[in-house]
Amino acid sequence: MINTPMLDRRNCLKGIGVTLALPLLDSIGWAESKKGSPAKPPVRLGFMYMPHGVIMRDFWPTSPEKFLTEPPKSIESLRPVLNQCLMVKGVSGVPIKPFNGAPHALELSTWLTATLPNADHRNKIDIAISADQIAANYVGGLTALPSLELATMPQTHKENQEGLNEGYYSHCSFRSATQVVPAEINPRNVLNRLFGKTDKPGTTSLQHDPLDRSMLDLVIGGARELRKRLPQDDQHKIDEYLDSVRFVERRIAAIEHRQKDAALEKAGVSASQRNASDSPPIEIKIPIGDKRSEYMQVMCDLNVLAFQTNTTRVSTYIGSTPNGVTYPELGLSGEHHSFTHHQNKDETMSKVAAITAFNISQFAYMVKKMASLKEGSGTLLDNCIMMWGSGLEDGNNHTRQNLPFIIAGGGGGSLKTGRFLTTEANQGDLLSTLLACMGVPLDRPIGIATKQIKEMMNI
Repeated sequence: MINTPMLDRRNCLKGIGVTLALPLLDSIGWAESKKGSPAKPPVRLGFMYMPHGVIMRDFWPTSPEKFLTEPPKSIESLRPVLNQCLMVKGVSGVPIKPFNGAPHALELSTWLTATLPNADHRNKIDIAISADQIAANYVGGLTALPSLELATMPQTHKENQEGLNEGYYSHCSFRSATQVVPAEINPRNVLNRLFGKTDKPGTTSLQHDPLDRSMLDLVIGGARELRKRLPQDDQHKIDEYLDSVRFVERRIAAIEHRQKDAALEKAGVSASQRNASDSPPIEIKIPIGDKRSEYMQVMCDLNVLAFQTNTTRVSTYIGSTPNGVTYPELGLSGEHHSFTHHQNKDETMSKVAAITAFNISQFAYMVKKMASLKEGSGTLLDNCIMMWGSGLEDGNNHTRQNLPFIIAGGGGGSLKTGRFLTTEANQGDLLSTLLACMGVPLDRPIGIATKQIKEMMNI
């Protein structure tokens, strides 16, 4: 057996010459690995959200036996990785009494807290620390970013349901009972955070290239020097990783370029005639009606990069929030929320099912990419726990008795995947189980939790 000397990760970073996280290389150990022991990748935990529930007949498998061979329409995009997925039916949400008139204020805010807001302080944030932040408190000190919060839409929705604070409508992460954690909607800003670079005050993301070419050229040049000291498998990982960084950067730049041109055309200025003396480009915002799949996939790519480089081990991605979301990309002219009040009409239910399938396909895009990336003796997905779900069972009646969830990834061997199982549990039980699989000890239950769902675990 050939013993390859382990390279120190910190020295590798110094050799590259900039602050850049690296993917796990066989010849580089994680910081917390014991000296002389094989490098074992850490477990990462991610959550991806869609509002308004699903059409149950198109979401749940008809039987455990048919889960892998005949998946329902809504989850068809996951077929290539279903053996690495786990569907759990029978998980109930938090009963919302005394907030019966606030289903949309509570579907997201209770999703990772399994807790109702304080009824005596409705106009203020007063709920509970969320599961992602519990995990971040435990593992966040080992990474550059304790957690990464992403969203597709601005977190500014306002609606006075039961007098509840507007922050409950569009936030799922809570650092404490009274502190929301805002999510980033600008992919350029996310990319900058992953590379430890921030814009100067008073500038916008299009006035210069925050992730400039010279920086990437320096990284690639340093990587070439590092490659000479690495075995062939690690050389391939370095090349693959740097290609991914370039790919994501190009996609972000393409989105920004199209949006800038569209804004100029709307203002009556031809993009080809733009002069240096013209006003600086407007702040980048992804407008409703833009090609949502491309934007969501860029955010998913950023999540993958963050996990692959150990920049963070905890993430949330709010795919959309209640009300106002449209899907012209699917040929639909109405709003998601309106469609969910379908009154059991097949034509409208099919539109909701198409929106659900679309959102799950973005989740599938992310986990399939994770499954394609080698890490340690397996893949990145083997060492992740990725949960997709919604805070409502059915948007027509706002029910919460059987919340839709999909878990992807092996959790470092802690989850028993490739199955569809039914159980009797609640939202807090599910979150407690996922944290246990990540190795996060709990000193108290998460919200309404009473147990861990042992059937999910590989024990």
